[in-house]
Amino acid sequence: MTPIRRQYLKIKHSFPDAIVLFRMGDFYEMFDEDARVAARDLEITLTSRSMGKDVRVPMAGFPAHAMENYLARLVRRGHKVAICEQLTDPAASKGLVDRGVVRVVTPGTVVESALLDQNSNNFLASVILDGDSAGLAYVDVTTGEFAATQLNLAQLSPELERVAAAEVLSPRSDDPGQPSLSPSLAGNGGEPTLLDPVCFEYEAARSALLDHFGVVSLESFGCQDLPLAVRAAGAIVDYLGQTQKSGKLQLSNLAVYYTSEFMALDSQTRRNLELFAAGRAENKDLSLLATLDLTRTPMGGRLLRRWLGQPLLELDDLNRRLDSVGYFHDDGFRRSNTTALLSHIPDMERILGRINAGLVAPRELLALKEGLDAVPGLVEQLCAPLVGSDAEAGSGETGSDETGSMDWLSRELSPIPEAAALIESSIAAEPSGAVGEGNVIRQGFSPELDELKRASHDARGFIAGLEQKERERTGLRGLKVGYNQVFGYYIEVSKANVAQVPEEYIRRQTLVNSERYIVPELKEYESLVLNAWERLDELEKSLYRQICGQISESGSAISRLATAIAQLDVFVSLAEVAMRNDYVRPRLDMDGVIDIKDGRHPVVEGVLGPGDYVPNDVYLSNDDARIIVLTGPNMAGK
Repeated sequence: MTPIRRQYLKIKHSFPDAIVLFRMGDFYEMFDEDARVAARDLEITLTSRSMGKDVRVPMAGFPAHAMENYLARLVRRGHKVAICEQLTDPAASKGLVDRGVVRVVTPGTVVESALLDQNSNNFLASVILDGDSAGLAYVDVTTGEFAATQLNLAQLSPELERVAAAEVLSPRSDDPGQPSLSPSLAGNGGEPTLLDPVCFEYEAARSALLDHFGVVSLESFGCQDLPLAVRAAGAIVDYLGQTQKSGKLQLSNLAVYYTSEFMALDSQTRRNLELFAAGRAENKDLSLLATLDLTRTPMGGRLLRRWLGQPLLELDDLNRRLDSVGYFHDDGFRRSNTTALLSHIPDMERILGRINAGLVAPRELLALKEGLDAVPGLVEQLCAPLVGSDAEAGSGETGSDETGSMDWLSRELSPIPEAAALIESSIAAEPSGAVGEGNVIRQGFSPELDELKRASHDARGFIAGLEQKERERTGLRGLKVGYNQVFGYYIEVSKANVAQVPEEYIRRQTLVNSERYIVPELKEYESLVLNAWERLDELEKSLYRQICGQISESGSAISRLATAIAQLDVFVSLAEVAMRNDYVRPRLDMDGVIDIKDGRHPVVEGVLGPGDYVPNDVYLSNDDARIIVLTGPNMAGK
């Protein structure tokens, strides 16, 4: 058995339930049963490789540059994937290259754009049962949203349905009498993952949370008296520590909530209300969300979806949202200017997630800078005086006299000029190629990098000009200067012209129709080029990691800013929808009366078109009108 085979088997032993992508040069290879499964699911060639005397194992692989595409296909098939990288430079290693798993990708822990719906969260949930009670926690590793609750067992299924997690963690149990998560509770097809019960023990979970947040008590999070919530949340942190080995977790806070704060909607109610999809065909275009969603940022789109699925019950909170919508409804200039600024803001939450995971692309950093640059303009719109035709039209129907101030939101929109300035000074305006190829870091940011580029450019310029120079000096018009990875740079002369080759040429390789030579000057410049490129690659990657690390230090501020922008986006979106469709602001109270005049169904009206929908009045009262009988054509038998 070869050393590399022993190395692979040791790594695979630690990740028996995952497909191991084993980095070998420019390829990721899979072996044994992993290779058979991958060849089937990825539709790639299954081959074999000798790994010792009388040891031949199945093998399948794909180029490293295509990893994200193949990874997406494996995860969508429900596989866990362990990414095993080369941890030392093969060129500098005298023996076996060190390798190790840097990340385990599961349905609930993906951060790659190709695997995500930008307008939906990708949640990893954790559930622990204890008698008639349960603990539930969920996290989106791409946005940093982390929440936990403790609830009774009857409330668990509807809450899991709302969260719609991609993956659900629960303790493994071989004891039939021990409570375990029923597959029916996984909700929306969430992939079940069974963990060692130790991860869910209270002390282990509490320690995991304390260590992660760097605190001595959970009191500030409000979960010190919710042991099941602590156990569920701690298991998530432990699991992420096992799977995200090389990345920094984007979890700066744990939000503890109670289901009593929101209106409970079971799965049947959600379907009947057609909040996110309509009819048996699950048509998303005919849903309430599709009607109301004019958000300009993925963050706003995700927040609007969350608000629709988790309706508030507190009157003050509801009126605050309505005030905020009214603030933009009453001023068309403010609304349009804010919308224009929001159009320049990228998915800051997920860019931050990829920064922490070490997977962010240079162009994403430039997009983040553009979003940060738009923040002062957003603050200005929130603080601008009320102007525009909508304001002049009055406020009788919309209740704009109640809109109040948006100071609370403007305070959350805190610019982060140091992060924007760092990106501006460090990342090239038009980065091209991969990090390490010399086209990502802006000229002037690193004098050492600039000098390496200059030296490499000068040396390559000499080599490029050597061909013409030697042709003129020797009279060999067919002379060529080339390069390959085995012999480096060489001068090639056809067999017919070998007799005219100068004495100082040193023969290096004989081919069928030509001879290849080197000269000391050529090898000197070759050494300059290769050494410069090797050092340039190493330095640019190091600088890029430092830049990302510095931006990550502002992660909490960026996360808070992204949350505020998401709220702003939703308010502007709802205000625009209200203007387009002539919606009016409801007046909310606790009098026990529902009194709607000329009510319209937003989705049905949108399908029928303007003027075709007939408005209806609705009156219900706890005192004298608790029941409504709805009737219409051909309703006798129904």
